[in-house]
Order: sequence, then C-alpha cells, then structure tokens
Amino acid sequence: MPETPKPVKCLVWDLDNTLWQGTLLEDSDVRLADEVRAVVVELDSRGILQSIASKNDHDLAWKRLEELGVAEYFLVPQISWGRKSDAVATIAKELQFAIGTIAFVDDTPTERAEVAYHAPEVRCYTELDVLTLVDRPEFSPAVVTVDARRRREMYQANVRRTVEQDTFNGPDEDFLRSLDLVMEIKRADQEDISRVEELTLRTSQMNATGVHYSDPVLRGLLADPDHEVLTVALTDRFGPHGAVGVLLLERHPRVWHLKLLATSCRVVTFGAGTVLLNWLVDQAAGPVRTWPPTSGRPTATG
Repeated sequence: MPETPKPVKCLVWDLDNTLWQGTLLEDSDVRLADEVRAVVVELDSRGILQSIASKNDHDLAWKRLEELGVAEYFLVPQISWGRKSDAVATIAKELQFAIGTIAFVDDTPTERAEVAYHAPEVRCYTELDVLTLVDRPEFSPAVVTVDARRRREMYQANVRRTVEQDTFNGPDEDFLRSLDLVMEIKRADQEDISRVEELTLRTSQMNATGVHYSDPVLRGLLADPDHEVLTVALTDRFGPHGAVGVLLLERHPRVWHLKLLATSCRVVTFGAGTVLLNWLVDQAAGPVRTWPPTSGRPTATG
C-alpha cells in the first residue's frame, strides 16, 4: 500500500503565468482564470493557508491582487527580487510551519529547481498542476474542522493583535484587558469532536494528564450521561482564537471527576487555564447546576 503523503499546510504561489495569466510588468491587466480562483477558494475552505513568492514590484502586484479580489487569501506574501527559496523559508518561519509542510507552484523550471535545491523538503508543482491540486491527497485533509475553515481568519487576527501589542504602551495586564476577551464554554457536538481529539493530542505541554482520547472514545463519552465533553473557545476584538481548550468530566452525585483539562499553548498568557478552573469550581460548588453550562467571560489577568 503506498504511503499517504504528508498534508500540505501552506501553498506558496508564483504570480506571473501561474496564479494569473500574463506578466504584470508587461501587461498591468493580467487576468485570473475562474478555475484558478476556484482552487484558491477551495484550498482556503479546507484550512490550507496560501502565500506568494514572486519576483515583481511589490506595490504593483499587491494592488492587482486587490483588484482581482483575492489579496485577502494570501498571508505574509514575499514579493521582491530575491531568491524564491529565501521567500519560501521566510513564509515557513513567519507561519511557524515545518518546511516540509510547504508546497510551491511556479511556471519556471529554474525557479522550481532553485527552491528544490535549497529546500528539498518543499513539494514543487508546475502551472499545469494547478487545477489538479484540489484532487491530490496532500491537499485533501481527511477531516475539515470548524477551526480549519477559518484558519486564515485566525492567522490574520493574530497578526493585527501582535502589531498592536508591539506598539502598546503599558503593562501586559492592561493590554489583555483592552482585548475584550470572551470565553465560551459549551457541550461538544459531533462536529467538534475532531478538534477535541486534536487538542488532546497536540497540547501535551498544557494537558493536565497527558492522556490522548481517540475519536471513537470521545464519541462514546458524548453519549454517556455520566460524562461531559466541553469545548472552550476564545474571541477578542480582533477576531476568533478558535477552539482553545477541552474539559472532560465524569459526574457523580456527590463529586465531579476532572479527567482532562487541556488548553492550547496559544492562550496560556491569557490565563485561560486559571479561568477554566475557577469556572469549574463555581459550577461544581453552586447550589444550581445547569447543563449545558453557560458561557464565561474571563478577566484580562485570568
């Protein structure tokens, strides 16, 4: 049986004669084929991020992308006259992705060869491959979670958040208060399960037990009246952080057993773990225990 290829997390596009038809510096009215636009939109809906490595005039190229209505789909674009292997490496670093999860598409054989030489882990494709990308297994995740569908939006919100934090004058606690953080705690449903499993698997450093719960086990617990599987989502004025935590409870008449508390490392500095524990203590100790639980609003300091 052939080995399943490693999933692509980010596709890096060349522009001239690859994303669009024509060379921008020769024709400012280059066109984007509807079929190519559909590929960009479909990959985005699957949670695959996209960027650009193009030898072009940055301002001119970005303006044309905006005119074509696709600029929003491309994160940390590298549009300059430098080596494309350097551009790809920069994109991987900015997105904090392993270089082996990056793919690159370019119509020029020498550009593909240059990237392949300096970054052999990067998978390279030609302009003739573009319309087939959505059918390839490396671009077809087995499960597309709610968070995956809005992954680009979350990255873009994080960029805006980081820029403001870098220019904020004052203590970190004051910046957190300015974010207007809202935490939502709710019962998991069938659509949430894949993300919950991912959290139990990938948040080992912020996992109270280090235990991984598989998809079938989690679905069984959802149907068990003695268990509660709760998801934790976080938003602020910049946008969503997505699902950032999971609680697994076994409820007995006189005691609650917290079997799992896991949070994403992305929200540790927000004090999410402390807020969750305080909320859980209040729920367990309160005279009225209403299920499903209500949303919680953490303070800036957690």
